[in-house]
Amino acid sequence: MAAPVAYSFADIVCSLTGPGGSVILSEGGLADEGITIAMTDDKTSMVTGADGYGMHSLHAAKSGRVTVRLLKNSPLNRILMDLYNYQQTASAYTGQNVLTLSNPQWGDDYQCQAGAFVKLPDNVNAKDGGTMEWPMNFIYIDAKLGDGNLAL
Repeated sequence: MAAPVAYSFADIVCSLTGPGGSVILSEGGLADEGITIAMTDDKTSMVTGADGYGMHSLHAAKSGRVTVRLLKNSPLNRILMDLYNYQQTASAYTGQNVLTLSNPQWGDDYQCQAGAFVKLPDNVNAKDGGTMEWPMNFIYIDAKLGDGNLAL
């Protein structure tokens, strides 16, 4: 089968579940900049000696940051604010979020666990509404990219 020639954000399915509720993030006002998943640490490091000999070290860390960007007028901002506020009421509620993001057309799949909100988004009130960025840290991120074959 030939490799796919088109990508669409409309194929993305993303949800967040944690203490206080759950929300489908891929519906209801995502900004053009969408959702970013970035690993926190490098997976390896390298040390070289004075004689040029070297050593690689493999790190077990799987942590990362997910940033969800919503339009200023998205109703999802209120839902995320309610989750944020609820989870701040007790340490037992912090770090319990689970986020899943997939593109079933391509086979991409991200499972993010043990997540917590980093902070409230900056709230800019200006001529243009702009976006609200919701950063969340996750201790475990398991990622799988599809093989490029459309799952029809």
